[in-house]
Amino acid sequence: MYTDLTAAVRDGFPRAQAELEELVRIPSVSAPGFDPNEVRRSATRITELLRESGFSGVRLLEIEGAHPAVYAEIPAPDGAPTVLLYAHHDVQPPGPAEEWESSPFEPIVRDGRILGRGAADDKAGVIMHLAAVRAFGGNAPVGVKVFMEGEEEIGSANLEAFLATYRDLLEADVIVIGDAGNWAVGTPALTTSLRGLVDCVVEVRTLEGAVHSGMFGGAVPDAIIALARVIASLHNDDGSIAVQGLVEAPGGGLVLTEAEVREQAGTVEGLDLIGEGSFTERLWYKPAISVLAIDAPPISEAINQLVPVARAKVSMRIAPGQDPEAALEALVGHLEAAVPWGAEIAIKRGALGEAFELDASDDASVIFKEAFRTAYGTTTVEMGVGGSIPFVAAFEDAYPTASILLTGVMDPTSQIHAPNESQSLSDLESGILGEAIALRMLAG
Repeated sequence: MYTDLTAAVRDGFPRAQAELEELVRIPSVSAPGFDPNEVRRSATRITELLRESGFSGVRLLEIEGAHPAVYAEIPAPDGAPTVLLYAHHDVQPPGPAEEWESSPFEPIVRDGRILGRGAADDKAGVIMHLAAVRAFGGNAPVGVKVFMEGEEEIGSANLEAFLATYRDLLEADVIVIGDAGNWAVGTPALTTSLRGLVDCVVEVRTLEGAVHSGMFGGAVPDAIIALARVIASLHNDDGSIAVQGLVEAPGGGLVLTEAEVREQAGTVEGLDLIGEGSFTERLWYKPAISVLAIDAPPISEAINQLVPVARAKVSMRIAPGQDPEAALEALVGHLEAAVPWGAEIAIKRGALGEAFELDASDDASVIFKEAFRTAYGTTTVEMGVGGSIPFVAAFEDAYPTASILLTGVMDPTSQIHAPNESQSLSDLESGILGEAIALRMLAG
């Protein structure tokens, strides 16, 4: 039934792979301190690829102070629905160069995977959408709108403004967010739950200024020791969260083994895993707290002084059903109560991102599950994700009647946000085919 699409995707895949490699070579890091012109260069190149693929209305979407997004469309045939395909073309910073097996922005192919920053997250999503539509040879069976964001990796701070400014332009019956992934290589998935995110910067001060550690050590605590006690208070001895009043959501049916968690995370030998409950519960449906960074003198600058002030950025993932503001207040209250020895503590509140749950029983979700089953040759699962995509709520608020789906071609070994990020080429090809089949099925 889909032999024409299978052939078109197969024949077009070398082009799709080459385009992915080309996009990876553009260091489109959206974070402050990196060249914003590279994000614009990435957006501009994507507009060229869309024009070459038969899209109309191709242009950059701009609002003041934001990285550009990309828009393109194919008008809907009479009676057919319109589908909005979302992905993002900005990427994370590369991180330590010495930890990469190759240059992060010079892609290589190894063992059936393409390595490079953004190869999976989320330039693979860009290519999945582009190549799926291209499989129809310019005769897409549904209306298609493409929206490629340039700020997802910095929290989509301006997405609500984009949706407000271009609301009518982006309106669709079905919204496919191609920024998620598969349960495993070769096993497709729809993501149905996401944890939310809150964070803060905590500052602990014990002295007005640095003093000699020999003269005052033993009577006066330094700020790093005080901060360490505050941070240590966030977890119980078994690693479960010590902050009170947080929500935990009911767990799902999928099972992750301890061995799989260790392999996927790359844990060191002998490390104890933390928390309570099944691993899918710990990773998807319970809160988790991490310390992302600490400001204190580096070892290379250490001298015999009592450090007067130290800071840490604390990030907390929150379970579906948790109010972000209440979660942040609980975290701040815990930190303030934990500071020892009467040290001063100041907390700067940061991000508030909602957790999200999607109903995968609507018609569009059923169609995509069947399409991916056909393309991959195995059942499509419904899974949670421990990470956060706060902008999903923005799409739901802007388009309350649209069906929203979370899919993609990343997998647990893609090492997104880490050195040696990679994308399975076989899953990319299957994901392209699955999305193409779904578009045809949506047309009836």
